[in-house]
Amino acid sequence: MGAILLFDSGLGGLTIYQHIRQALPNRRYRYLADNARFPYGELAPDELVQGCVDLIRAQMAEEPIDLVVIACNSASTLVLEPLRAAIDCPVVGVVPAIKPAAAMSHRKVIGLLATPGTVRRPYTDELAAQFAADCELVRLGSSELVWLAEQKLAGQPVSCSQLEPILGEFLQRQPDVVVLGCTHFPLLREEIGQVLGPQVRLIDSGAAIARRVSQLLGGEEKEGAVFAASFFHTGEAPAPSATVYLREQGFSNVEKWR
Repeated sequence: MGAILLFDSGLGGLTIYQHIRQALPNRRYRYLADNARFPYGELAPDELVQGCVDLIRAQMAEEPIDLVVIACNSASTLVLEPLRAAIDCPVVGVVPAIKPAAAMSHRKVIGLLATPGTVRRPYTDELAAQFAADCELVRLGSSELVWLAEQKLAGQPVSCSQLEPILGEFLQRQPDVVVLGCTHFPLLREEIGQVLGPQVRLIDSGAAIARRVSQLLGGEEKEGAVFAASFFHTGEAPAPSATVYLREQGFSNVEKWR
């Protein structure tokens, strides 16, 4: 049985890993944090696509892989189809949870909190037109929040005063449901919730992705399967406190990838 490979430009994809591991606790996992090109949301499209395809091909040459998860919204909008064409296993991307947000909203005002690349891509326009035509969609793109999420995992405090100016448009236009459209942002769920208030529901795609992965892999795990997880990174190593967090998440090794 091969591993489930997840990748992101940093540690945000761990929020997806946690959901999948909960659904499939006795699988092998391989996580690649592409720190050398962090954050993906600021890369040119061609650079993002080719770099991700090359990295995943190299990873698959090292270990049998049953399924790949693009654990990044910015990358999923561009890389999903090229990667599916380049490798011979299922590939799952992360889609902003606009459809369930529209269904949940009573005010019919929903927010999308994502990277600048994700909020402006045509793919997001298509999701909004298909699933939220009866809603006002307030789009807020922030790369700074991605850095703050990584900062939090590195053991540095993140305060509400840092988030308030970033989230100001939501405070003004008052969506009642906000989509966390970057896998880093659930790491700041508590802080974002404190700024926006308890009347605002925060949702992400983690549980839906876990269900899709489980479905593609046949749901039930094979008899005798045991959990194992390996973490690899390009560029700089995770901070010591982030490494402790990785151990707590079950990763037995934290290694530089080439």
